[in-house]
Amino acid sequence: MTRKVADCRKFPSETNCSLTISGEEEEVVRAASEHAVSVHGHTDSLDLRAQIREMLEDEKVSA
Repeated sequence: MTRKVADCRKFPSETNCSLTISGEEEEVVRAASEHAVSVHGHTDSLDLRAQIREMLEDEKVSA
């Protein structure tokens, strides 16, 4: 299974957040949504989680 990455630096932010979360897709979506709520003041919703899921990237694995 390909690990996924959510990189806060790719989202517009007033705090210039630099957090990067990687893991299995569901883990990353859950952790990223919790981070978005607790740090950035978003409301946890299916829409927020869908937006996060759309912005996930495959983790680059070094050979």
